[in-house]
Order: sequence, then C-alpha cells, then structure tokens
Amino acid sequence: MRVLLWHVHGSWTTAFVQGAHEYLVPVVPDRGPDGRGRADTWAWPPSVVEVTPERLADEKVDVVVLQRAAELDGLAERWLGGRRPGRDVGAVFLEHNAPQGRINEMRHCAADRPDLLIVHVTHFNALFWDTGATPTRVIEHGIVDPGPRYTGELPRAAVVINEAARRGRVTGTDLLAAFGTAVPLDLFGMDAGRLGGFDNPPQAVLHAEMARRRVYLHPVRWTSLGLSLLEAMHLGMPVVALATTEVAEAVPSGAGVVSTRLDVLTRALRRLVDDAEAARAMGAVARATALARYGLGRFLGDWDRVLAEVAR
Repeated sequence: MRVLLWHVHGSWTTAFVQGAHEYLVPVVPDRGPDGRGRADTWAWPPSVVEVTPERLADEKVDVVVLQRAAELDGLAERWLGGRRPGRDVGAVFLEHNAPQGRINEMRHCAADRPDLLIVHVTHFNALFWDTGATPTRVIEHGIVDPGPRYTGELPRAAVVINEAARRGRVTGTDLLAAFGTAVPLDLFGMDAGRLGGFDNPPQAVLHAEMARRRVYLHPVRWTSLGLSLLEAMHLGMPVVALATTEVAEAVPSGAGVVSTRLDVLTRALRRLVDDAEAARAMGAVARATALARYGLGRFLGDWDRVLAEVAR
C-alpha cells in the first residue's frame, strides 16, 4: 500500500520504511520541518519517494501516519487536497514522546477521535497519555540490526543525545559533568559540537564509533525510550542508564546497570570501563535481549497488521 508520513524522527523512520510498502515523504524547497524529504544521515530504500505538496493533492494514499498536532490540525488535509485523515483516508497518529506537563493536563491532541488510532512506541507512553475515547495500540520499537560490532577497545563511555545543550535536564545533559569525572565520555548527536562532542555523524559512522567505546551511558530523564539506547544494545554494548520511563523494561538485569542513584551508576561506569571482560559479557546479554524484543521483523509485522486494519 501507499503510506504517507512526514520525516519527523529519522531513526524510527529508518526502521519503518524497511517494510514492503511505498512510502511518500513530503518535501519542500527549503526542506523545513513540514517537508524535510529523505534523510541525509540514514540509509533509506528506493521505496521512499519524495512528494511535493502540489503533487500530493493528486496522489493515491492508503494510510497517513500522523506524528504532530499540526498534521492533525489541517496540514495533512490541505496537502491531501481536502481529504481528511481518519475520515476520507485511513490514519494512525504515531506518538513518539512521553507527555510534558502536569499529570492532570497530559491530554493528547488526538484524544476523543474514534475515527483515528493512536499508536504508542512504549507502554510507558500509553500509561501516561490521556487519549480519551480514541482507540490505542502499542507497537514497540524495531531496529535495523547494525550487527555485533562491539570491540570496547576504548576505555570510555559513549553518549548519544540530539540537541543536548538545548534540551538540558530533560536529556540529563547536566549530569554529564559528574559522570565525566568518573570515566571519559564521548558525546555524539545533533549539535553535540556545542559541548565539545561529535556533531551528527552519519548513522553508520555513529555505530562504528559507539561500538569502540567500552560502555553506553544513557542519562536521559524524560524522553520516552531513546532509540540510541536500543542501537547500543544491538551493537553488543553494556548499558548504564537512569531508571526512568521505559528503560527499566528495556534493559534487563545482566545487560547493564539501571538505577535512579547517581552513585550506583557512577560506580557501574568505573567498573565496566576497568573490566573489559565484564563489559563484554553484559553487552552480549544486551544484544540478545534487543534482538528478541526489538527486532525489525516483529516491528514490521506489527505495523503491517495496523496499516491493513486502518487502510481505506
């Protein structure tokens, strides 16, 4: 079928477009947020087709995957030539993020829309969002397996955070200084250069560099479940992570150390950086866990069933 979605989340979309469908991705001349087109740093298959808003109005579309309030509030309908998602064309609202704000005010923008289906990427998100009468589903993340590339040759910790300076406490950027006194850290991600890190390397380069570090550090307080954490586990890296959002479900005992205590996490970083054999053993458990729970086949199968269900 033909699936329309905006390029909002590069890592998630990289997995999604590995399926058997044709994926229409809007593009505008300046490649701004409403039409970024194909990814620059991820490898996408030729089944991903860029479409302009003018062309999209006449394109056959079976399902729209909405991801932002603006798409739901008129953008998709305008670009689809007046076709209304959920009514004239099948639609899913994909929720990537944990809600922000006071617990009683965490009402989803697609709440009380029985013509839509909200798909959450984690059970934590489904638990926290108020979606009213809108039906919901959880489809956990899937990862394009980068392979067991872990060497751990560098006694350092890798951290991947996009826009770490701007996002601050949400992504635990303020904790990096304290963790950095325990072990050397290397920060990767969009705009990481502002903090002396490695700025937005292509995904293949990122995976190669992550795998050379002894341990993966996930200091995130509140952003759903970072795909970089799951990628690190697929690589075979041991994980040291804050026990927040979905992390406690994703990282089992034996795959790393998960805690809300900074002293526990700091000691774990030191131990794994100092003990390469222990790090490698934990990394093997992490990879086996990730392949079993977050494999690409399961992910695409779950999405195929949902797309078939909602297609008009």
